[in-house]
Amino acid sequence: MKYDIIGDIHGCFDELIQLLQKLGYSLDTGIPIHPEGRKIAFVGDAMDRGPNSLKTIELMFRLQDNRELIYSPGNHCNKFYRFAKGNNVQLQHGIETTVAELHALPKEKQVNFLNRYQSFYESLPLYVSLNNGNLIIVHAGIRENLIGSKNHKKIRTFVLYGDITGEKLPDGRPVRKDWAITYRGKPFIVYGHTPVQEARFINNTVNIDTGCVFGGKLTAIRYPEMEVVSVPSSLPFMPDRFTSFP
Repeated sequence: MKYDIIGDIHGCFDELIQLLQKLGYSLDTGIPIHPEGRKIAFVGDAMDRGPNSLKTIELMFRLQDNRELIYSPGNHCNKFYRFAKGNNVQLQHGIETTVAELHALPKEKQVNFLNRYQSFYESLPLYVSLNNGNLIIVHAGIRENLIGSKNHKKIRTFVLYGDITGEKLPDGRPVRKDWAITYRGKPFIVYGHTPVQEARFINNTVNIDTGCVFGGKLTAIRYPEMEVVSVPSSLPFMPDRFTSFP
């Protein structure tokens, strides 16, 4: 099977549609369909920060209803899940935009959306393994020794947040180590979470979060071709939100 794996969308629905069309998908039925039978997959964080989180999530719902969803949930997905369950989460770092969209709906539609989101999230895997284990799609990454591990708590923290140190940056974001620089595993890992200006290939991994919501690009990698396909963001460029690696 051939896949088109898409980076962090963060509510940039218009760019998502442009990217799907550039990849050759038809959306006539409301479900992306490729004439060659390719499948789309996502590294998570469909929502928050951008202008159209609900429309983006609703596309994921439709894919799931049609048994076409390949999606590795991210930290923003998890936070919105906790909000949907009624937990006391801080409405900052992006979720406030999704909640504002939600609160613009009639009350009954709000309740229905939150209930649907709970069932959506609860059916998602911690990470996605494809091509007989040779391809892994995961939000923030995964260390080789965690692949296939039964330590779900440790895996969950890593795949949602990356290799965090426990320290915080001045803006409140966690300090993360560069796990990919020491990766030596056989599976090819496609991930996102840490915005970079260009898709970053290193040690049989690729980071495809090119910061669309921060004015960068929305990027997909075509597998197994390893072709990178992007569309530009319509949002203002925020250079301080991108990570540079040595």
